[in-house]
Amino acid sequence: MSNSEVDTATLCLFDVDGTLTAARQKATPQMQQFLSKLRQRVRVGVVGGSDLSKIKEQLGEDVIEHVDYVFAENGLVAYRFGQLHSVQSIQAYLGEDILQDFINFSLNYLAKIKLPKKRGTFIEFRNGMLNVSPIGRSCSQQERIEFFELDKKEKIREKFVAVLKEEFAGKGLAFSIGGQISFDVFPEGWDKRYCLGIVEQDSYKTIHFFGDKTKPGGNDYEIYADPRTIGHEVTSPDDTQRICEELFFS
Repeated sequence: MSNSEVDTATLCLFDVDGTLTAARQKATPQMQQFLSKLRQRVRVGVVGGSDLSKIKEQLGEDVIEHVDYVFAENGLVAYRFGQLHSVQSIQAYLGEDILQDFINFSLNYLAKIKLPKKRGTFIEFRNGMLNVSPIGRSCSQQERIEFFELDKKEKIREKFVAVLKEEFAGKGLAFSIGGQISFDVFPEGWDKRYCLGIVEQDSYKTIHFFGDKTKPGGNDYEIYADPRTIGHEVTSPDDTQRICEELFFS
């Protein structure tokens, strides 16, 4: 299909973990080929909570050239048509006092909870958010899976977020649980809907969003439920591809 036949009024936005890839894993060659095929039919973008380096690890170092939009950190680091569009800073927005209060409180809480295993990098400072991991981001893949299964039963992240919401009520912070081992903390309104403000300038008639964490509290929920998008809940990368095949190639 030639470029003139691309439906430039339709955009498909995809979450990364659990939607285009298995959690923190690389996209399969089949998925890479499918995204290239889809881009010949509609405009394509990815929106992840992770920073750009992690998105590149999963979708390829050249991902910025292979899709129309790359929104790292929910769109707080945004690439549009291969060019850097904008970068937001949580430090400048919130100020050092609130940031340090939050970091100190979180580290104190983490020091008091007992887990089967703890590793390193419990708080990761990103451009537009903080990422908090009770087990630590430097855990192995096997340790990640073990924590995820434990978290399903004991709601470790959910309980942590509830405590933080109470402690920092009125401070303008929002919390979002995504992936397997962590949750994100960012200013209210800086969830994945943030990227919609960027794509609005391109006047799409239809924006499809595909994500797996679409229930309240999940990091796909707000953009999935937003009236500006048509939300699709997926269960795996294969499910994502199946839905897109039905929508655009049947």
